Amino acid sequence: MLTQTSRYSFSPIVDRAPLQLPNQARVAVVLYLNIEHFPENIPGPAIVPGTAKFSPDPLNYGWRDYGQRVGFWRLAEIFEKLGARASVLLNSDVCLEYPQIVEAGTNLHWEWLGHGKNNSTFLNGLSLEDERRHVGDVLSTIAKSTGVQPKGWLGPFMSETFDTPDLLSEAGIEYLCDFSADDEPFPMRVNTGKRLLSMPYSVECNDLPSVLTFGITAGEFGQLIRDQFDVLYAESANRAKIMPICLHTFIAGQPFRAKHLASALQYISSHADVWFATSGEINTWFREAYSDRFE
Repeated sequence: MLTQTSRYSFSPIVDRAPLQLPNQARVAVVLYLNIEHFPENIPGPAIVPGTAKFSPDPLNYGWRDYGQRVGFWRLAEIFEKLGARASVLLNSDVCLEYPQIVEAGTNLHWEWLGHGKNNSTFLNGLSLEDERRHVGDVLSTIAKSTGVQPKGWLGPFMSETFDTPDLLSEAGIEYLCDFSADDEPFPMRVNTGKRLLSMPYSVECNDLPSVLTFGITAGEFGQLIRDQFDVLYAESANRAKIMPICLHTFIAGQPFRAKHLASALQYISSHADVWFATSGEINTWFREAYSDRFE
């Protein structure tokens, strides 16, 4: 069994040849949108943790459900005006509970990634066969609903077992977002011998921990995105960069946050040589351009 530390080699970014993005782009911006289902009888993310132990918990359940009923549609409009496609981290239960959302994303030609069954059921602790069955069920449900077999994956709350990368590769997944360890894609070792990429993701340029853990304001989150971009754009004069922006419909989709998100994205789009890419486009480009980085 491979452990976390044996999944990939240590490779300082300064020791690698600089990335060259398509069309001389300097920064590739990936808009990750977490679209999640939280069963009402299992505690989930809470804006007021004090009531999360209650059953029912209408305060937190309703706050999360705002994302499906309203927040999603607000964010979809922002992305469409920007001319950018989202990379959707999709709980397969969303396909069954909110089919209108999947239909809307499909019409916008968004990228679909597997994200577990729902965001209250974690992979950690599952047996090998239970996890294999779980991954298979999630991917088949999403494929049936969207018409596309997902190539990417993010575990629910980035949860894994030591077998997860192997099982994902076995099921046809090509890239994994659970390891936010780099600004660039990098290869991961899997038992099947297939090529699995770790794809850049962020737990800090991410609305959920920023708001619920660090307590930043809507304006501060917008500034965080601008600051992240400014540094990466300056660095990209010598080395192209990939910038993930990670969002949740029930957080970024709130009106007072969506305002600052939209402004930050417009700021980014005002710069030359910015590529609003999907994670799938990054996966395809990297595999074609940097096949020599695979062991």
